[in-house]
Amino acid sequence: MSTPDVPAPPEVAEIERALHRLTYLSTRARQHERLMALAGVPLDRAAVALLRQMADTEPMRPGELAARLGVEASHVTRTVQQLRRSGHVTRVPDPDDRRAQRIELTDSGREAIARIRETGARGMRAALAHWSPDDLRQLATLFHRMVDDFLAYAAEEPEPARSA
Repeated sequence: MSTPDVPAPPEVAEIERALHRLTYLSTRARQHERLMALAGVPLDRAAVALLRQMADTEPMRPGELAARLGVEASHVTRTVQQLRRSGHVTRVPDPDDRRAQRIELTDSGREAIARIRETGARGMRAALAHWSPDDLRQLATLFHRMVDDFLAYAAEEPEPARSA
């Protein structure tokens, strides 16, 4: 759990600073537009986030997608409608409850996310060209470990009280 009165060690403070810089760079609208243009996929950031999530999982209900993305269900509903119109996703019956539906990637959706990922990886490969394969493996391992720890920590943290 958190220890708010204890200052973070310098290494942790530096990691937080680096993550902030990385997040800022990767979430800029101009960066997204450039990536989409290079990939040839005209989707907004919300649609790409949803496709990325879906590409890594089995078809799921919209409410499950919203929970995994940390957004309101209405946000996912709007994005799913947009992606259905563009042919990137489809609704399929939920095998556990035929009254419910799950969202599934279409071939077009799988192709779009593959192009986005390949384009992003090419840019990353160019930016990190001077790194050794061992450094890249180590960074990938540590990034995954950090994300897993963040997710575990977030699951343990109690929700903040909401004021009335």
